Amino acid sequence: MNINANDIVTRLVKEKPLGTVGAVILLVLLLTGIFADVIAPYGYNDVNFAVRLKAPGSEHIMGTDNLGRDIFSRIVYGVRFSMIVGFGVSLLGTVISVLLGSISGYFGGFIDTLIQRFVDAMMCLPSLVVLLTVIAITGPGLVPLTLVLGIQSGLGGQVRVIRSAVITVKRNLYMEAAETIGVKPLRKIWRHVLPNIMAPVIVMFTVSMGTAIIAEATLSFLGLGVPPPEPSWGSMLSLSGRSYMLVAPWMAFWPGLCLCVAAYGMNILGDALRDLLDPRLRGGLGSFEQRKSAVKKLLSLIPVKRDVQWSTKAKR
Repeated sequence: MNINANDIVTRLVKEKPLGTVGAVILLVLLLTGIFADVIAPYGYNDVNFAVRLKAPGSEHIMGTDNLGRDIFSRIVYGVRFSMIVGFGVSLLGTVISVLLGSISGYFGGFIDTLIQRFVDAMMCLPSLVVLLTVIAITGPGLVPLTLVLGIQSGLGGQVRVIRSAVITVKRNLYMEAAETIGVKPLRKIWRHVLPNIMAPVIVMFTVSMGTAIIAEATLSFLGLGVPPPEPSWGSMLSLSGRSYMLVAPWMAFWPGLCLCVAAYGMNILGDALRDLLDPRLRGGLGSFEQRKSAVKKLLSLIPVKRDVQWSTKAKR
């Protein structure tokens, strides 16, 4: 399957308005994380007790927390950590799932059975309990958190999705032709299998970003994520946000709203890409202009058929 980036972007804008909104949200989050030092008016740990628990206003547009720190600045710096975790977990999980799914689907037999039973065992374990146990052993931090979430994401149901796609590609005639001329298995996987399963891989990568951001916020809320004073949306909800929720509701409102918007944007973008890249769905029947011209041709044939029927009745 040849993936044309320009065609995908054009169809995304024309056919999937919600998907376009998700792409804009992702782009805004990326730019905010990259240029956080420029966007944030204050440092994320600048303490000023003179303005503690100050309501949103012109000087602090999202208010301040119990230590007088600017919430908007902490939100902006929190985007950077969320994007690092989201991209890191999605990349690591996608690489692991593609590797195991390709090996399992292509070779089959005992290797396939072994990998799938291992995946079944991992899916049976409660994910939150496993995360809490491993993080408690390794200790909180950005790197351990990303590694643990990425490995758990790569050993889940994504392996089965890749395996099914590989089995479908393996049955094509060009795979038999490559085997006939003596192409080695690893080269066939690299040159023929992987390019033809990029559609589900892209969708999985996008959707897993939202899941990773929520998982990071959950662990940070429980005190096992990014350690303070580094700003994290989950820790902002857990520590001061929960304690001062009734006195200063903006301390919990803004981090929670950012989490909802980020997860929503990733999910609707993933759904839109799935509709556009999967040929079995309605959005995968070709480009927008091709479907538009096909509908016009179909409508142009309707009057012709009616004329033929009328002329036949007139002859009778």
